[in-house]
Amino acid sequence: MTWTLRKKILIGYAVALVLMVVVVAWGVASLRTLGSASEAILRENYKSILAAENMIDAIERQDSAALLVILGYQDEGLEQYRENETQFLQWLGRARDNITIPGEEKIVESIDTGYSAYLVTFSQLERSLVENPTEAAGVYHETVLPAFKNVRDACAELRQLNQETMFEASDRAREVSQRSRWSMVVIGVGAVGTGLAFSLILSTLLVRPLRRIMTAAQKVSEGDYEATVTTRTADELGRLAAEFNAMVRKLKAYNDLNVRQIVEEKGKSEAIIRSIDDGIIVVDSDGKVIDMNPTAARTLQIEERSWEDKHFLEVVKSDELFQYVKQALESGRPPQIDEGQNVFTVTKGDAERHFQFSITPVHAKTGRMVGVVLLLRDVTKLRELDRLKSEFVMSASHELRTPLTSISMSVSLLQETATKKLTEKERELLAAAHEELERIKALVNDLLDLSKIEAGKIELALDRVRVQLLSETALSALEVQAEEKGVELTAAVPEGLPDVRADANKITWVLTNLIANALRYTRRGGSVRLAAEKIGPQVQMSVTDTGAGIPYEYQSRIFDKFVQVKGQSSGGTGLGLAICKEIVRAHGGTIWVESEPGKGSTFTFTLPIAG
Repeated sequence: MTWTLRKKILIGYAVALVLMVVVVAWGVASLRTLGSASEAILRENYKSILAAENMIDAIERQDSAALLVILGYQDEGLEQYRENETQFLQWLGRARDNITIPGEEKIVESIDTGYSAYLVTFSQLERSLVENPTEAAGVYHETVLPAFKNVRDACAELRQLNQETMFEASDRAREVSQRSRWSMVVIGVGAVGTGLAFSLILSTLLVRPLRRIMTAAQKVSEGDYEATVTTRTADELGRLAAEFNAMVRKLKAYNDLNVRQIVEEKGKSEAIIRSIDDGIIVVDSDGKVIDMNPTAARTLQIEERSWEDKHFLEVVKSDELFQYVKQALESGRPPQIDEGQNVFTVTKGDAERHFQFSITPVHAKTGRMVGVVLLLRDVTKLRELDRLKSEFVMSASHELRTPLTSISMSVSLLQETATKKLTEKERELLAAAHEELERIKALVNDLLDLSKIEAGKIELALDRVRVQLLSETALSALEVQAEEKGVELTAAVPEGLPDVRADANKITWVLTNLIANALRYTRRGGSVRLAAEKIGPQVQMSVTDTGAGIPYEYQSRIFDKFVQVKGQSSGGTGLGLAICKEIVRAHGGTIWVESEPGKGSTFTFTLPIAG
């Protein structure tokens, strides 16, 4: 029987492998048991404990509300009572949906029954306040307080039951953990010892021939293809030495074919580039075009191979695109391109085609910059679809304006003439309808403005404008609102700022919108500050508030259409900041936000200085 190296290794590691399998199996089973116990703690007990805690809190607040009613604060007390009644019923429903342990259902039923009785006693208290206020305190002590204590005690009992069950489950999980740990340690130590012993024996058998192979490999790596390995064993190491010798002979034969292989690989790369539907242009570090696929040639209307050994500007004839390529070649990083500026337009006759481009630097293994790859992706259809969408929104907004105006006039006329003939409920419905109509009209107007801006139909009355005039106009429009809300509204605009080239009305609208948003989300006692400063060839204007701030997940999308921060909705259309962004972009500026949740926000935009 021939003892091959494979058999030696398999026999030596068989025991260790079996022990490892046992360890893994036992560990998986223990972890599953532990996981099930932990999951049971959370699933069966934590939800019920949370529900009990919140029900206790809600009914205690209701009891406080009952005392407020007795003391004469009826409006405040009733409002607090009803609000916490809703909270209690919600948590009671959650407790009812999470009945998982014996005895819990009976307690939840007693809570439900007791709370219904408590609501009845509070109704009796309300009647006694109307019929005989002097007896209200007695009614509270005789009926309301006992019912309150019964419900609270039942909630506490529910909490206690789940806590005890939770402690029991925790003890079981701890026992499983300890048992698993010790068993895995014992079996693991055995496996490690067995494997270590055989490793010492096996290393002696392997190292000697492997060293000879390593020495020969070093010689081959230095170009000595005459190096060979000699060994007397007939196992896998002997066959490895024989295969190594055969490999050296083949390497010697293939050494003369390297040039042909390089040519073949280059042909494969060219075939891949030519099969891609997007246009690809490869530019070397000197700015010369070294490769171009047929799609790019058709895009730029260039005859095949006529681009060879020509500078990028000679082929593409776009100084703006060349500047981005040059920036990538000099920095070794993709160029910084503003949003909407990464589109290259090609005109052929009366037709225009739009291509979205991206520029990627190419580095050698040594890190040396060898060139850039320019990718041109045809987005003509997407641009056309975007144009059709904007035109549809504009047309729909125009069509909605007339019926909305008629409906609004009708509702306003009803409010003025028919108010006395309507019931209180009907007047509330009419007021709500008027408010919703105003919101819809504002949405239609914002959509129309935004569509005009996106379609390039907005007319800008550009002129030299003083920054002080812009800030004073915006602040004066919102001073009263700031005073009513108790928010400090200040400005920090130096006198020596240069004039900007802007449409005064539209930039004032942007400032007013930003300040109004800041006031809306700033609490009484807070502050809103308008500032301006000169930064290079631009003036930078900012609105800073001490409000609620913007969550990080919304900051990258806050200027998108219809985006409103969850939990901070103010009834707006979600288009104000999108319109601000388009107006600032139309002026050649940029707008961004810096915010930390809970500590306020700063909205900043730039305007070009008047030449």
